[in-house]
Amino acid sequence: MSINETNTKETKIKTRKIFPKPAAIAIFWGLGLILAIALIMHHNPLADQVTENMKKFSGCVLITFTCIIFALFYDGLTTIPTELFQSRKLIWKLAKNDFKKRYAGSYLGIIWAMAQPVVTVVMYWIVFDRVFDTRSQLVASGVEVPYVLYLTAGLVPWFYFSEAITQGTMALLEYTYLVKQVVFNISILPIIKVVAATFIHIFFIGILLIVSIGYGYYPSIYTLQLFYYSFCLFLLVLGMSYFTCAIVVFFRDLQQVINIALQIGMWATPILWDISMLTDNMKTFFKLNPLVYIVNGYRSAIYEEVWFWEHFYSSTYFWIFTISLFCIGTLIFRKLRVHFADVL
Repeated sequence: MSINETNTKETKIKTRKIFPKPAAIAIFWGLGLILAIALIMHHNPLADQVTENMKKFSGCVLITFTCIIFALFYDGLTTIPTELFQSRKLIWKLAKNDFKKRYAGSYLGIIWAMAQPVVTVVMYWIVFDRVFDTRSQLVASGVEVPYVLYLTAGLVPWFYFSEAITQGTMALLEYTYLVKQVVFNISILPIIKVVAATFIHIFFIGILLIVSIGYGYYPSIYTLQLFYYSFCLFLLVLGMSYFTCAIVVFFRDLQQVINIALQIGMWATPILWDISMLTDNMKTFFKLNPLVYIVNGYRSAIYEEVWFWEHFYSSTYFWIFTISLFCIGTLIFRKLRVHFADVL
């Protein structure tokens, strides 16, 4: 038995002591039951009854599936979250160092991290608002806010997502020297990259608030939802990063696949356009993209004054999708990590 496999077994034992398996499974099933009951009892009088029933059925199936997976793979699913919690101080320290070294040696330093996204927002605003007059199309679809505010509220979460998933995917390849050290807990490497990307995201949230204030949309109690949607995005990209960083070690072309997917995803997410322009069937299809929930959530927090629980089905779908993705990502990472040092 290799040293890595021995460490994995020791970690599993620690996890069982911290999270009693029967109690944890019972709590998870209880939460799933409560969510399923809330899903069945929820009724939207304006919605089509057939579509609503399909959403309820699909939601209950997904909840049941998630609970079964959690019960079957409890030990593997709780190992990495426990390791992250135990290493939280080290994660914070390494994330700050990673952020600082990224721009070390350049005269402008951190300004370069902010310059490109700001220039992108300005260029999109000039092209789509001033040249092609996209603003009039948004007004026709019911969006009456200034286009630059609409655009910024969509681009801020997208910049965070693209930066975090790109950096998170390359975490193991960048820190190869740490992966080869048996005593180092490599499960913290993806979250280090995601936390480092969060620092820039906080700055852009500040820019978004300044833009909204400039157009007369002042912060309110609804603005606090930015913390909620940022946390949603953090967990989503973290789950994806565990999956992609584990696969890219064995399939290096995945990095190029992700770059192409990000280009497509930019246009498949209602950032430059509004989802209300689509037909009902197309809306349902595009809403399968979890980033639609995030982007619309940022806009709700800034100027729409809508609480996240008012989008009940979207919130339910997002959390089931994100939790399932995180479970799958961490299971694959844990399964493959004993081979990382050999391949790298």
